[in-house]
Amino acid sequence: MFEKGEYVVYGSKGVCQIEDISQIDIPGVDRNRLYYIMRPVHNSNGTVYLPIDSTKAVIRRVMSKEEACRLIDEIPQIEELSVPDEKRRELSYKEAMKTCSVRSWVSIIKALYFRKTERLAAGKKITALDERYMKAAEHELYGELSLVLGMPQEEVETYIHDHIEKKN
Repeated sequence: MFEKGEYVVYGSKGVCQIEDISQIDIPGVDRNRLYYIMRPVHNSNGTVYLPIDSTKAVIRRVMSKEEACRLIDEIPQIEELSVPDEKRRELSYKEAMKTCSVRSWVSIIKALYFRKTERLAAGKKITALDERYMKAAEHELYGELSLVLGMPQEEVETYIHDHIEKKN
């Protein structure tokens, strides 16, 4: 169980802070059930409710600063997402995103970066599908890293590139 005030990563909502753990008074909702009441870090106007006993939701603690630094060091070795064929491209992206795993997000970003580079070299544009999942994976990864590393989300990509360049 998570604690009030703790930061978690919750599915497609990204990094959230648990503001309360209590019953909620919303029509159609079981009033005897306990919920995490969370505020998305990168959308301060939203509120997310999740039953604490939910088995369907993917929720985890944010990584530590040490884990974030280790992840960044390991990015060059993380394999890009393998897509078996064009018909299953979106399904592959969706399944990887649903895991709520930073390594999966890196895997997607790397695969889409290479795919974008190849398409541009062939005189083609990046597809809308690829663009959407690239932005989603970057948003999730950079959102978590920005919180953990204490920097604005817009600076995370540059920080990662600079860190990897220094190591090489």
